[in-house]
Amino acid sequence: MASIQLDDLDLELIKLLSRDARVSNRKIAALLGVTEGTVRGRIKRLQADQLIAFTAITSFDMAENSRLAFFNIEADVGNVRAIAQQISELQHINAVMLMMGQFNILAMCLFQDIDLVVDLASDHILPIAGVHNVESSIAVRTFKYNARMAKITAPQLVNGCDD
Repeated sequence: MASIQLDDLDLELIKLLSRDARVSNRKIAALLGVTEGTVRGRIKRLQADQLIAFTAITSFDMAENSRLAFFNIEADVGNVRAIAQQISELQHINAVMLMMGQFNILAMCLFQDIDLVVDLASDHILPIAGVHNVESSIAVRTFKYNARMAKITAPQLVNGCDD
């Protein structure tokens, strides 16, 4: 994929939408000093390039599986990207990130039943070739969570396939 270049107008548009995604194109155009058509075209391009998306952010209380588990994974450094990709394909995993430190992969999932956490760690992540250690943690109380920073949702079906 070619490198996507964002100009100052794109960045200002994204900044406005991140504060209030319901603001009208007309108001954005007036604030940025461009036409409504320019705003509409830029938004379409940013969506097509998958740089922005519009969604309702719900609280954990609204989630079917409202408990959050973290998996710290120690994996072969030479294969860490391939291993992270395999983990991201697991049905109940919602997020996978490469990390620095003893654990080089962090995976997260929402769950209701603790057996799912045990099953994911023991039967699905640990057996992956190159995984040396899996440490699970469960969030018991959340004091601060900015859903604008990291939206956590259950995996959705896209074109009939899991994310």
